[in-house]
Amino acid sequence: MKAYELLFFVDPASTEETRAGVMKRIDVAVTENGGTIDNVEDWGKRKLAFEIDKLTEGDYTLINFHADPTQIAELDRVLRINDAVKRHMVVCRTDRD
Repeated sequence: MKAYELLFFVDPASTEETRAGVMKRIDVAVTENGGTIDNVEDWGKRKLAFEIDKLTEGDYTLINFHADPTQIAELDRVLRINDAVKRHMVVCRTDRD
């Protein structure tokens, strides 16, 4: 298992149910093949550097997790097809075990 970091944001006007649904889907995608979620940080609303889908702010969440490298493609696919997630980025963390 390798260490990864996922940063994504959703529309700040979205409901708690929408955010919970996104988190549940991420949790399932990571843990279904033995991965683990280590830490979840809610960064809250932050101003975007440029407008994305007519939004000037985003509600950010940072997730640190361990997963098999083959699971990352599935996680990326899940995040791309989810309309609530406006942008996301998954990074391999070489500084963590």
